[in-house]
Amino acid sequence: MKHARILLNHAPERGPLHAVEDGGALRLDDGQRVPFEAVRWLPPLAPVARARSIFALGLNYADHAKELEFKPPEEPLVFLKGEASLIGHREHTVRPAGVSYMHYECELAVVIGRTARHVKRAEAYEYVQGYTVANDYAIRDYLENWYRPNLRVKNRDGATALGPWLVDAAAVPDPHQLALRTTVNGQLTQQGHTRDLVHNVPELIEYLSSFMTLQAGDVILTGTPEGVVNVKAGDEVVTEIDGIGRLVNTLVGDDVFGTPTP
Repeated sequence: MKHARILLNHAPERGPLHAVEDGGALRLDDGQRVPFEAVRWLPPLAPVARARSIFALGLNYADHAKELEFKPPEEPLVFLKGEASLIGHREHTVRPAGVSYMHYECELAVVIGRTARHVKRAEAYEYVQGYTVANDYAIRDYLENWYRPNLRVKNRDGATALGPWLVDAAAVPDPHQLALRTTVNGQLTQQGHTRDLVHNVPELIEYLSSFMTLQAGDVILTGTPEGVVNVKAGDEVVTEIDGIGRLVNTLVGDDVFGTPTP
């Protein structure tokens, strides 16, 4: 099943609502069906009672590491992101004025389903709630260290689009058999496959849970393959993963950022 969190355009005061995909429309928990165009999409994550941990992997595809002239890391290269960086499907991401190089990153995102501590990789899938698509933008101008990206590179408000769906883990028999692609204004610019992850999903859950507790709702962004290119304000960037979803994002200038998507 594919889950979404949305605001109704005609009744945003009803607050964030849970919905599921139903024959080309959204079905709310009260049974009402609404078209995709009648909602504002939010990141498809249920609210949690405490701060959510968002983990991001660097250089986790060998071809991307080679593209950047780096050796793939022997140990997962992980950094943390703030939740304010997350936005939903069809939202806007700002490209700051004066920036010379900003690129997308199409990534498979793993959502943890229950408390995980000292999990063995053979049991890791038991702790996965589901999967979604992420587009985790990076600004190269601010990068000081490829191995530990500083805050301005990866933690900008609205710099990580997520969605549109959270797909139940049971509907994804093998998350390492998924093709990824990115288009910019309709032109294919990036292709990859999750079978090429340097550190796969069970490895990552085992690694992270070996020294810290993962909680339901935590998110792991598993990294991006080669093919990242510079994008500019006005570009429509579509990141897509087979069986998971098609995530649309539009880049805007500083003067537009923060205004609701029409």
